[in-house]
Amino acid sequence: MMWISLPNCSPVLKRCSLGLIRCSSNLSFSEYVPACPPADPNEVERLQDFVLHSQRLFVMTGAGISTESGIPDYRSEGVGLYARTERRPIQHAEFVKSQAARRRYWARNFVGWPQFSSHKPNMSHMALYNWENAGKLHWLVTQNVDALHKKAGQQRLTELHGCTHRVICLGCQAVSKRNELQERFLALNPSWNEQAYGVAPDGDVFLTDEQVANFRVPACDKCGGILKPQVTFFGDTVNKEIVFSLYERLSKADAILIVGSSLQVYSGYRFALQAQEKKIPIAILNIGPTRADHLAVVKVTARCGDILPKIMSVNQHLQERVS
Repeated sequence: MMWISLPNCSPVLKRCSLGLIRCSSNLSFSEYVPACPPADPNEVERLQDFVLHSQRLFVMTGAGISTESGIPDYRSEGVGLYARTERRPIQHAEFVKSQAARRRYWARNFVGWPQFSSHKPNMSHMALYNWENAGKLHWLVTQNVDALHKKAGQQRLTELHGCTHRVICLGCQAVSKRNELQERFLALNPSWNEQAYGVAPDGDVFLTDEQVANFRVPACDKCGGILKPQVTFFGDTVNKEIVFSLYERLSKADAILIVGSSLQVYSGYRFALQAQEKKIPIAILNIGPTRADHLAVVKVTARCGDILPKIMSVNQHLQERVS
């Protein structure tokens, strides 16, 4: 039996008969959502009108939509990883070049995975899914790697930075499920038992180098190559074909709504620049400033969950009144 404990979780995480580790989390989203004043009613009304008048809405989401599901982000003031700790996410080059770095990454990810993979979509994810069903949403691109949009049922979706629920071999490019890798970790490390300190945004936890020294990492079972989450690590670049396909989808949209992203990373900011170039109006819903505030025709500073679920219901009422 292997027991691993995490802060802010129910007393223990235990190895169950399915070979997985389960956690019943009691995290409140407020731990990871920064304080925010009430939204300006006039700006909320302008955002409602913005969505109402769009027939082909392109939506881009960032970490701010998932913090309300209990997943921390990097940059939020006071509560993001950068504000809480000196730790930084792994760099792509470090992961590829260093076996020790890969062992450290996968050990931390192994401990954090059961909790991270169990997070559920929140009201904002479900609101966007409902927009798609109503024919309002032309396409959605997310910078998040947590699969919460897919869990919500979103179909018209691109995961810009990939998804932690998939693993890719850097040798043969074979893709497999992250849950399957968890079972291989358990088989290779039956008595590995370490205490974790803190939760990071992309599914891992904090462990010391001494703690991970004896952790064993499997190779690709097809070619013996290096296994990596199918995500874009810091220092890597997004696949150009994905970017160009999204530019094409954006060109067919009549408006873009940016949700829960500061746009500090260029891979997301580029779509605001592309929209400006194509004269596609931009709206932003985010707590705090973003890199594209000067480009937006409307900016609402508020929690995503306070605004998104209400927009369509209000707009449906307005459409009925107009007709």
